[in-house]
Amino acid sequence: MTDIRTFDPNSVGQKTENIFGLPFTADEASIVVIPVPWEVTVSYREGTASGPEAILAASYQVDLYDPDYVDAWKIGLAMEEIPDEIRQLNDEMRPTAEEYIGMLEEGHTASDNAPMKQMLEKINASCEKMNDWVQERAAEQLDRGAIAAVLGGDHSTPLGLIRELAKRHDSFGILHIDAHADLRDAYEGFTYSHASIMFNAIKEPTLTKLVQVGIRDYCEMESDLVLSSNGRIVSFYDRDIKTKMFEGMSWMHICQEIVSQLPDEVYVSFDIDGLDPKLCPNTGTPVPGGLEYEQALYLVRMVAESGRVIIGFDVNEVAPSSNDEDEWDANVGARLLYRLANLTAKSNDQF
Repeated sequence: MTDIRTFDPNSVGQKTENIFGLPFTADEASIVVIPVPWEVTVSYREGTASGPEAILAASYQVDLYDPDYVDAWKIGLAMEEIPDEIRQLNDEMRPTAEEYIGMLEEGHTASDNAPMKQMLEKINASCEKMNDWVQERAAEQLDRGAIAAVLGGDHSTPLGLIRELAKRHDSFGILHIDAHADLRDAYEGFTYSHASIMFNAIKEPTLTKLVQVGIRDYCEMESDLVLSSNGRIVSFYDRDIKTKMFEGMSWMHICQEIVSQLPDEVYVSFDIDGLDPKLCPNTGTPVPGGLEYEQALYLVRMVAESGRVIIGFDVNEVAPSSNDEDEWDANVGARLLYRLANLTAKSNDQF
């Protein structure tokens, strides 16, 4: 790695260095990104398993100057190597999941079909293995005092990190930016479905608040779960946000309402489809509406500047285009990842 004393943040990003061309290793960085190339349970379009690789490639084109935090690159940001064993397990299990989903769509169920039951058990076991791997990697980074972040992959990937943080914090909240509520109980039979990440997360007793923003595609069961949560889950639905803005309320005041719901320690879970799909057209399940890029980051900045501490974060569901020359989604994802890392460092007084 390049000596930090001779590193030039204004120069061309060197692919011989770590993510964003930064001169830090995953063993010494203060914020470490754990890449998880996984999309076994995706229910619509594929591609998110290639998200970490695409974002890494795009990251070398990101300018490192952040006007909010001068010399932000010095905080020490790095990414672990993309794990071959997780990608191989994903590639092995994804065809099985596709076959299983196809059988569901034809009216079959695992309860009365022995081969389907065996397939489902195998898929759920592989997802549990991925979760355990993420939790082990997160624990190692947290043990040495680093802040851990997950880069998916689909939105099921950060559960291991959330579980590890839940063990280490008496009380924390999640700021969940997404088009989907992700509160389904074992969607399609998959215990660790990408559509079940927040349902699984709220099983952790020290997760005291889930605050969702931008939600615009959800089912009745998920709505009922929010309403019956006694305030533990608060959803700021996209249509309600837009209505307030159409009627004259500023985004600043809406963000103040959102942030006021969060406890002192906050985990940020960012599904890229929480943004307007013009910014992420190749994501797995794009939905009309959503937040603008700076609008979303303004919200996270308010969290960081409110005195709350961001204890970890994830970025998920970035899928590169099938056109090798179109790096749009990865460019957006890389810049989002960098800004979230800087805001996390800000909230931890690392500047």
